[in-house]
Amino acid sequence: MASDNFVDYVKINCRSGNGGNGSAHFRREKYVPFGGPDGGNGGRGGHIILRGNAQHWTLLHLKFRKHIKAGHGEHGTGALQSGKTGKDVYIDVPLGTVARDAETNNVECEITEDGQEFIFVKGGRSGKGNHHFKSATHQTPRYAQSGEEGIEQWKILELKILADVGLVGFPNAGKSTLLSVVSAAKPEIADYPFTTLRPNLGIVSHYGNHSFIMADIPGIIEGAHTGKGLGLRFLRHIERNSLLLCMVPADSDNIRQEYNILVNELRLYNPELLDKPRLLAISKNDMLDDELRREIAKDLPDVPYLFISAVAQQGLKELKELIWKHLHLPEEA
Repeated sequence: MASDNFVDYVKINCRSGNGGNGSAHFRREKYVPFGGPDGGNGGRGGHIILRGNAQHWTLLHLKFRKHIKAGHGEHGTGALQSGKTGKDVYIDVPLGTVARDAETNNVECEITEDGQEFIFVKGGRSGKGNHHFKSATHQTPRYAQSGEEGIEQWKILELKILADVGLVGFPNAGKSTLLSVVSAAKPEIADYPFTTLRPNLGIVSHYGNHSFIMADIPGIIEGAHTGKGLGLRFLRHIERNSLLLCMVPADSDNIRQEYNILVNELRLYNPELLDKPRLLAISKNDMLDDELRREIAKDLPDVPYLFISAVAQQGLKELKELIWKHLHLPEEA
């Protein structure tokens, strides 16, 4: 997945189909002089339906598709012929997509499973034909019901990446390098802040057929919860990760302080993020000798940690084992 093609937010205009009118028709045949009402019902207007698609990783396909319209229902006719239902329109979205009403900002649904469907905008109700209103006391109704107009609304689709492990750290903590080494993902890597402008996903293999999904999320800075830097755009992706791997480079002035800033930004954005399991990876381990590692270990936060080097490929096997272990811890009763 090329980072240039990653789109995680779109605003679209949705217009469902009008319902068809019912028919006010009477049966008229040569040998049936009093055939009675036989007007058919109109067809329902087309829905706009969200559908989860595990083959999609981004909302790019909707970036330039701003207006989505469903088909109108056809009108009913005589001989009890109902109108054809308007054509439904399906919007395929990646798993982890949250749908909101643009006007109220209310969350309407979350798509988390492949094939999951949700009627995003309902089509207009169909009108009943005069045959529907026939009764013992009213045998010749001369009216029919009009179909209901479709609904037009602006909607927001927002992707929150579904991954097992989310990499959390300041710019240049080594997250992109780690992902490129332990998976087949190829994020752009350069020596400047905010290397990763969009999330990257990689599938990490672990012992045979086992694997887990790791997400390299854009670097955090202090104040990110207020929207500074990439701010809220990056924080929303972390909400869906099962486990958070905090990364702090070994050449940091104060590893414990840097870790605490990361955790504090998560807390200020959404306190529930602190309920997720956290691990600490101290990157650039190849810069350290045994004495320095022992000295650093004396003042580390109280979380499971490892010293790693993605470039020198040190500690990566142990890191994958630690992640796998924490992803499959038995749930507390």
